[in-house]
Order: sequence, then structure tokens, then C-alpha cells
Amino acid sequence: MTNIILCGGSGTRLWPLSRTLMPKQFVKLFEGESLFQKTVTRNQQACDSQFIVSNAEQYFLAVDQIEDLSVSHSRYLLEPVGRNTAPAIALACLALDTEEIVLVTPSDHLIKDETAYLKAVEKAKELANSNNLVTFGITPQYPETGFGYIEADGESVISFKEKPDAITAQAYLDAGNYYWNSGMFCFKAGIFLEEVKKYSPEIYEMSLTAYNNANIDGMIRISHEDMSAIPEDSIDYAVMEKSGKVKVIPSDIAWSDLGSFESLDEEIDSSNNIINIDSTNNLILSPKQVAAIDVNDLIIIDTADALLVSKKGSSQKVKQVVKKLKEKNSELPNIHVTAHRPWGTYTILDESNGYKVKRIVVKPGKRLSLQKHHHRSEHWIVVSGTATVTRGKDEFLVRANESTYIPMGEIHRLENIGKIDLVMIEAQVGEYVGEDDIVRIEDDFSRE
Repeated sequence: MTNIILCGGSGTRLWPLSRTLMPKQFVKLFEGESLFQKTVTRNQQACDSQFIVSNAEQYFLAVDQIEDLSVSHSRYLLEPVGRNTAPAIALACLALDTEEIVLVTPSDHLIKDETAYLKAVEKAKELANSNNLVTFGITPQYPETGFGYIEADGESVISFKEKPDAITAQAYLDAGNYYWNSGMFCFKAGIFLEEVKKYSPEIYEMSLTAYNNANIDGMIRISHEDMSAIPEDSIDYAVMEKSGKVKVIPSDIAWSDLGSFESLDEEIDSSNNIINIDSTNNLILSPKQVAAIDVNDLIIIDTADALLVSKKGSSQKVKQVVKKLKEKNSELPNIHVTAHRPWGTYTILDESNGYKVKRIVVKPGKRLSLQKHHHRSEHWIVVSGTATVTRGKDEFLVRANESTYIPMGEIHRLENIGKIDLVMIEAQVGEYVGEDDIVRIEDDFSRE
């Protein structure tokens, strides 16, 4: 059985903790482990391999975190643009044997009762072997209005329900045969594709075209044009609500989608560096020592470049904050002060009109793209390690406590051929120092 892990999502509901380039599934909130890593580890107990569907930016995060786990048998499919879950799953299934059973899971869910979960997966596998499309229905703990519901008669699905209002959600809870729609599935790859072809033929045909045209070079890379041509739809709308082969596994597995700070508060201990004086029921996350005096029911999320303060029960409005930031063309929804790249990391130390200062760490054996900038020059100072620098037609070494200068418009590259991290300070000077002022001429990671 193959675990298809869906890594989409921009992480806006947990901003500023989560950003587009570091969404919640990759943030290490659980004793140094991320939700993505927990997903991989949990499903390794039931699956032989994992097939990770991601965009190009998150691919490198996934590879790094997989390496931390020392996990083998990983495959990757890269989407240049998201088209929702139906195309993502269809593309992955096209790459597998038609008889292969797949367990489709989001990468950002928390499941605490793994024993019950694995039993549910085993039941789902049995039903999938009989050519059913299986979904997992979570036993509701309260009348939640933020989830879709599945009405069931045992393992038979009666209907799928949209997110209800509070009165309807309470009625579902009282009825006892309604379950939260978890977004997890199990089926044979070929059976799923047959049902997609039957009920959403355009998604099937365009996905098949995109897959046949894909660049396969250690990963499956779909072109932007082909991906954009696939109709956007969820697996529920495209297939599950129409197929007559759908079964549900009622699952009481201590599940959470961690879709809000309120749900996150139920799962993590945020009291380590907090001094509370007559203060209760607050979620406070900060790298600093924090003292709270006479405050209750607050959410306070402190990061290096942004601070969120909200009443509990109101954190869904974070989406409105992110929208306003995007209207201002702010980078805050997209990236943290420290950004993870395929070659290492950079941290913005200071920035103002006309300049930006970064701390850059390049991993051993990695190099940045061969590139140039139209609007800035750069000064590089090596702190530790040795830099191999390409500047124009020249290539030379820059060692610790040495520096070099990259003129505006000059083709250049930074490389670490050593065995330890290369650490350097970069000072950018120019009329524009945005991250999008880059022309990549050659790139080891096939970025545009």
C-alpha cells in the first residue's frame, strides 16, 4: 500500500506561525517534529512507501524533513499550481499500478490514537481490496460547523453534507450516524481513475495529458500549462458524492485538522516560557520570555517579524489579516525572517530603503543558481567555511574573514564544496532589493 501525502495549502489560518513558504505541516510544533513528519511516521506502519504531492517550494521542505527521518521509498510529484484534491490524487494514481492500494492523507492532520487509526486503516484496506472507494468518517465530539459531514448507515454512505449551521450540526451530533469528513481515503489506484473517468471525464483526460507530458527526472514534474488546463475540483465533488462504490469507516482516532489556533491550543503545551499572574486560558507562543498579567482567553503569537493578538474564538479572522497584508504587497504572508531554500537558509538581519542584510547558510555540496540581479549589487563576507564564487568568467575561493563584491547585473554563483556549512553575511545595496529581482540562468533544482 502506498501513502499519497497531499502537501498543498498556504497555511494562512495559522499566520504568522505558518506562511506560504513554511506552512503549518512543516512547522515543528510537536517536540521538534512537524505534522508532515508525524504523517510519514504514522503511515509507515501500514504502508510500504510514500508518494508526496507538493508544489515546487514545499518539495524541498519535504525532502529535508524526510531525510531527518531516515525514511526510504519516497516518490514526489510536483504541481506548479494547485487544482484541488481530485487532480492531485488522479495524477499520483496515474503513476502507480492500477491494482496498488493507496491511502490518501493530508499532511497537516494530527492523530493521537494511532492504535485505533491503524485498525481503521486495515478495515479500509479490506474494503478497498473489494473495489470500493473508502473514506474515513471521524466520530464527532461536538457540533462543529467548520467541517463537512458524512451521513452513514454502518459502512454504507447515505449522503455527503456541506458545512452546517449550529442547529443542524447539533442535530447531526444527536442523530449518531453523522461523521466529520476527514479528507482521508483508501482505494485501488485503477478503481479511483475509473470513477474519475466516469464522473469527471474532463479532469481525467486533462490529468492523463498532463501526466503523459510530465518531466520525470527523479520526480514527476507537471508543466504549468498542463496543470492549469485541468479543471479545479475536490475529490468529494468530482467523485465521492457521485460514485456508487463509496464506503465509510467510522473512526474514533483522536483526530484534529489543527485548522485554527483554538484547536492548536488543545494539542500543545505553550506554558514553558510564560509567567502567568492572575491570567488563564491563554495561548501564548513566543521565542521570548513572556509575562501575562490579568489577561484571559487571548491568543498571542509572536514571531521575529510579526505579532498576532486575538481573542479566543475570533482567530478565524486571521484570514482577513492575511488578505490585507497581501493588498499591501507585504511579504509577511509568504515568508519568515528565516527562509528555507533547497540549498540551505537565509535570515534577514536588517532591511530598509535601498539595502538588505542577510545571514546565508549553504549546506555542504550545495550551490545557489547561476544568476544575476537588475537592481542591486551585493557584498559577501564569509564568516565560516569556504565559498566557491563564480563572478562573470572568473571562479575563485573566499575564505573565513574574507569578502568579495558582486556588481549589479553581473552573472554570479555561490557554492559550498566543503564538508561543513558555509556561513556568510550578504549586504544588498540598490534601488530595489525584493526577492523577485533574480534572473536564473542555470539551477540545480529546476526552478524558474
